[in-house]
Amino acid sequence: MLTQLGKLYKRIVQNPKDVRFEDLDRLLRQYGFQRRQPSSGSSHVTYCHDRLPDILTIPYAKPVKAVYVKRALELIDLLSGGKAEEKSDERS
Repeated sequence: MLTQLGKLYKRIVQNPKDVRFEDLDRLLRQYGFQRRQPSSGSSHVTYCHDRLPDILTIPYAKPVKAVYVKRALELIDLLSGGKAEEKSDERS
């Protein structure tokens, strides 16, 4: 049985062109990414993770463009060793 996080991950993987910013934000935070949003009124949000040298910057948009979603999924897979769906099931 899939958890809510597992279902969210699966839904995003199956349709990366129709992802709400809030859903992607929740998924990234569940995998340990820290969110930084500049106070200067920028529409871009930055995510970083202690175990990754890369920084992910995503513009706030509804829906989020597929290129940003795919990059976020790549980083999640890198963190989880390609087993992100299984790890999301274990978290709840």
